[in-house]
Amino acid sequence: MTDSISADRPWLSSYDTGVPLDLPPVTGSLMDLLEDSARDYPDATALQFFGRETTYADLMDAVNRAAAGLRKLGVKKGDRVAIVLPNCPQHIVAFYAVLRLGAVVVEHNPLYTPRELRTQFQDHGARHAIVWSKVVATVQAFPADLHVEALISVDITSALPLGTRFALRLPVKKAKESREALTSPVRGALSWSDLVRAEPLPASHPRPETDDLAVLQYTSGTTGTPKGAMLSHRNLLANARQSQAFIPAVVRGDGCVFYAVLPMFHAYGLTLCLTFAMSMGARLVLFPKFDPDMVIDAIKKHPPTVLPLVPPIAERLLARAKERGASIRGIKIGVSGAMALSPALVEPFEEATGGYLIEGYGLSECSPVLMVNPPADTRKAGTIGIPIPGTDARVVDPEDPARVFGALEPGELLVRGPQVFSGYYGRPDETAKVLVDGWFHTGDIVERDEDGFFRVVDRLKELIVTGGFNVSPTEVEATLRQHPQVADAAVVGLPDPHSGEQVVAVVIPAPGVSSLDVDDIRAFARTRLTAYKVPRRIDVVDDLPRSLIGKVLRRQVRDALLGKSD
Repeated sequence: MTDSISADRPWLSSYDTGVPLDLPPVTGSLMDLLEDSARDYPDATALQFFGRETTYADLMDAVNRAAAGLRKLGVKKGDRVAIVLPNCPQHIVAFYAVLRLGAVVVEHNPLYTPRELRTQFQDHGARHAIVWSKVVATVQAFPADLHVEALISVDITSALPLGTRFALRLPVKKAKESREALTSPVRGALSWSDLVRAEPLPASHPRPETDDLAVLQYTSGTTGTPKGAMLSHRNLLANARQSQAFIPAVVRGDGCVFYAVLPMFHAYGLTLCLTFAMSMGARLVLFPKFDPDMVIDAIKKHPPTVLPLVPPIAERLLARAKERGASIRGIKIGVSGAMALSPALVEPFEEATGGYLIEGYGLSECSPVLMVNPPADTRKAGTIGIPIPGTDARVVDPEDPARVFGALEPGELLVRGPQVFSGYYGRPDETAKVLVDGWFHTGDIVERDEDGFFRVVDRLKELIVTGGFNVSPTEVEATLRQHPQVADAAVVGLPDPHSGEQVVAVVIPAPGVSSLDVDDIRAFARTRLTAYKVPRRIDVVDDLPRSLIGKVLRRQVRDALLGKSD
């Protein structure tokens, strides 16, 4: 039996000591993660936000009060509840309060443009929303058919230490600028502080079940249409347990510290911080955005056991520490994901920290973690690691998925495991394309070596990954075509040493336009797209390569920009 398993799963021989080869099926719900830590470590710090600490007992109380407040507003099992928040204590409370009622969390990027946010609300139809005060006016301006019945406004400054809140009220320019960056005045919405004044939800209130839908995590496909990946309690609970089992060096309880520098509305930040960290009884240090100085200062008192990051964050942290002559020693495990990690970055990072910098791989549809490099000398820089316990993977012929390839044969990566989603919300046709016979088709071209380590070679999908975020070329192209000077456009990703890829556009001028104003086109795009989707570079051409049916051949566009030829 062992031999047959090893033939299909050669990576098992590369597991670190203490890592189980498989895991038993999960039971319960995501609430168990938080409740178990609150029971085991009631007085331990759960959250740290600009120095203000919240214990697990107080966090659990806040969750139960927020859940009771939401229930009074009519939230019930199965309802979608939108969360539009940066990293802050209220985000964690809101997440678990929604789940406690058996409702469904729908995470959103608070920096989305009104059009982007409206598109997602059109898809999921949530009638309750917990929103950063700076985004409330955007939601209130939605058309009547998207009316949100209960809008809860969150002033994240209320979670700051008392001294910091006082400093923000000082009548000086710097304080005013800081205050305006964190909060905005709001009318016509219920305040978060009023919501959590409710009496705690009684313990007898029905609990969510293992196979209940827990989260809708939006991911863009090559069509540019956002799709909500349906993640159940089982999916997310299993992924937290898998992560915990794969890295036994991370010990549960006092002294375990996670840093939330990645946004928790992203699947990567959600699992590493909202679920995995909470399951470990960890101190979760929250950063509304990545600031290398804030991270360096935090390391002095509470160095992270786990620092989830993307390569640009590691680069900026190293550079700033060197500029300041500051130490970042004490980071135990840096986990890099969402984009390729250069082996050239690993050595200086590990030398500066005394810990490991390991690369992992995942997708929103998979909760998201599928593979990780072991935090040990067996890791292989330049690979995405090996499947975590309970995860099966195979490499197949993209044209004939029944043909399974062996070592060093590039093909499409197929995966299955308890963390794999059940489908896209309201899109059975899209679901059927990627979930076939129990296997999820990732759309990534990979190859596996003899030891079971995987390396991404290419992508069947044409998504651009910049700074860890997915950008749909179709969405950007459609925006550029709305500019009166543009007749057509093609958008591709080109290699970038800092962000992985940069968004680059090639446009054809509209008839009668002799000279395109590239800066004006970029400014136009900024009003309709989040900053990371706006092309960093725009080239002007007379025509674009097309297929026989007129479809723009992005691969040829990309090759031309890179100076390649057939």
